Amino acid sequence: MADSSRILIFDTTLRDGEQSPGASMNLAEKLELARALAALGVDIIEAGFPIASPGDFEAVRAIATEIAGPTICGLARCNERDIERAWEALKYARTPRIHVFLATSAIHREHKLKMTREQVIERAVQSVRQAKACCADVEFSPEDAARTEIDFLCDVVEAAIEAGATTVNIPDTVGYATPTQYASVIRTLSERVKGIDKAVISVHCHDDLGMAVANSLAGCEAGARQVECTINGIGERAGNAALEEIVMALKTRQDFYGLTTGIKTERLYPISRMLSTITGLSVQRNKAIVGRNAFAHEAGIHQDGMLKERSTYEIMKPEEVGVPKTDLVLGKHSGRHALRDRVDELGYHLTDMQLETLFDDFKALADKKKEVYDEDLTVLIEKHLEDAPAHWSLISLHTTAGTNILPTATVCIRAPDGHIVQDAAIGDGPVDAIFKAVERVTGVTANLREFSVRGVTEGKDAQGEVSLELEVISDGHTVRGRAASTDIIEASALAYLNAVNAIATRRERGHAREVVGRPGMGA
Repeated sequence: MADSSRILIFDTTLRDGEQSPGASMNLAEKLELARALAALGVDIIEAGFPIASPGDFEAVRAIATEIAGPTICGLARCNERDIERAWEALKYARTPRIHVFLATSAIHREHKLKMTREQVIERAVQSVRQAKACCADVEFSPEDAARTEIDFLCDVVEAAIEAGATTVNIPDTVGYATPTQYASVIRTLSERVKGIDKAVISVHCHDDLGMAVANSLAGCEAGARQVECTINGIGERAGNAALEEIVMALKTRQDFYGLTTGIKTERLYPISRMLSTITGLSVQRNKAIVGRNAFAHEAGIHQDGMLKERSTYEIMKPEEVGVPKTDLVLGKHSGRHALRDRVDELGYHLTDMQLETLFDDFKALADKKKEVYDEDLTVLIEKHLEDAPAHWSLISLHTTAGTNILPTATVCIRAPDGHIVQDAAIGDGPVDAIFKAVERVTGVTANLREFSVRGVTEGKDAQGEVSLELEVISDGHTVRGRAASTDIIEASALAYLNAVNAIATRRERGHAREVVGRPGMGA
């Protein structure tokens, strides 16, 4: 690398992050997040695993075609078909990268691959060469590297570089490493691998023991110059190293690390909120950098210190990460220009048509509550990023419930053919009655696996956001639905209908979302 102090930020939110349960995104949402990642200044976007499903392939291809700036990367196992499929999706990217991986630890070699050391090296070399024939930028990951015998790891990495790998990623796939141990692995590779100066050493750490960020930073100290991470730290199991924590640790302690990134840190908070809204995975209040309490002070001694000198209890300014001092409050008298400005500030890119329909929804919400906050607005925006057609739409809803009253729900729904259908049902409560009534109308039967309600903003008039997960009885697949309203009963009905529409869309496409199983790997 030209600048030895520069850390490349490799964002895998759209690949490893999306593999976390409940984090699936549709094509429009992935494109919107990819645009935000490019604006954030990430160096590489791992857009997906093209062979995993037709949906993944289309998302990688769309991002590769549209997004300029970052390198666009696609994941592939070390086999011919995976690499061919990855290149088919990536070939229109301005700067493409193929990322190939193969397990190397004794546990994986013996129990999963049934391969010898020699066979692993041979397969890795063949795959790197095949990828290299497609594009100049090739990354190789020895899966479960942190638990691989160090002598063998050196041999595999050396062979991959000799075959043409330009980046070698050292994954702590199951979050087993400690900072000292992990740094030792990176240092050993730097010292012993022939030709290591021809490749960038990358780190990819999982958070099973809560050390993903610490391990990643230790790897950087030891000589790694690329960090693989995700927004909000989402990912397999306990998640990946959190991008915002890595970046702000390097920036805040630049005196210690002496390393820099190209990230526009003021965009960290908005993109964190965007991802949370898209996936429905809330950020814990005490989350470092982007949590609601990250810059909040309640203890008297802290408040006293803050009033006298801010640096007594804050090592970063909230403005550095894009945390607003106060929310910009929009109301029913706000116009389209103010709305457009705020949408842009939040990092979204809407067409004029999308903005027009958003404005109508915004006005309707503003009539229901006095003030519309950023969180309210992101929920409304997300509604306009759906790429699936609304097969069934709610026209009206009526419920009755109370002490010694049998809960009932009556729904009026527009069917895909335009006809209006009405039906009613009883249940254990008004929400259960709604779900049963919707089932009767749509004919879609599913088991409710998860149901959650959260307040989008504070106050008695706050919107309630409902997230739910359905398991389709006919095939066992799961889908998620999400909606928000000042009336949580209405939000529940809308969320359930969104899930039903997702089921209908999947059936129309004639295939399940997952065509092949995604690997539970750390590369």
